[in-house]
Amino acid sequence: MFTGLVEDSGKCLRVRAGEGTTQLTIRSPRIEKSIRTGDSVAVNGCCLTVTSHRSGKLKFDLLAETLRCTNLKGLAEGSRVNLERALPADGRIGGHFVQGHVDSTTRVRSLEEKGADLRIDFDLPAESARYIAYKGSVAINGVSLTVAEVGPESFTVWIIPHTREMTNLGALSAGDEVNLECDILAKYAERILAPATC
Repeated sequence: MFTGLVEDSGKCLRVRAGEGTTQLTIRSPRIEKSIRTGDSVAVNGCCLTVTSHRSGKLKFDLLAETLRCTNLKGLAEGSRVNLERALPADGRIGGHFVQGHVDSTTRVRSLEEKGADLRIDFDLPAESARYIAYKGSVAINGVSLTVAEVGPESFTVWIIPHTREMTNLGALSAGDEVNLECDILAKYAERILAPATC
C-alpha cells in the first residue's frame, strides 16, 4: 500500500530484456539507503519488488504483464521515474490509498500554464471512466492528485510548483503515456452495490 506522495525522482539506468523477464535498474541513492531486498517500491505508481540494491541503485524484475499494462515499457536510459516506498503500518496517509496496481495507461491531451500552476488534461479511458469523479482521487504515475474536471472523453488535474519539481509530471508533453490508478474506494463501492450473481 502507498499514499501517492512521491519520495524521490529516480533515474532509469538500464532496461535489459532477458529470458522470460526484463530487468530494470534505477538510480536513487536516497531510497536505496533505507531499502531491503524484497521490499515493495512504487515506480511510476507500479508496485515492484526490489530484487537487489547497492551503491545507490535498485534493481527490479518486470513481468511481461507489467510491461503490457504500464508505461514502464517505454523507459529508456535517463528516463525520470517517480518512487515511493510502501507505507509503514504507523505511517501518515498524506495522499490517498494507492495500491500500486495500475488500472490502465492514458495519454496527455494538453498542458496549460496558469501562473505558477499547471493544468493537465488526460484522455479518459473507457474502462476507467466510471471511477473518475469530480474532486475524487486519482494516481497519475504514482502521484496522488485531485480530479478538477471530468468530461465525456477527458479529465483534468492541476499540479502546483512543488509537484512539478519533485515528480516527473512537470516534464510531460502532449501525447505522453502515463500510468493511471483509480481510487480503490470507488471499486469497492461498485462491487458492494452490484447485484448478487449467485
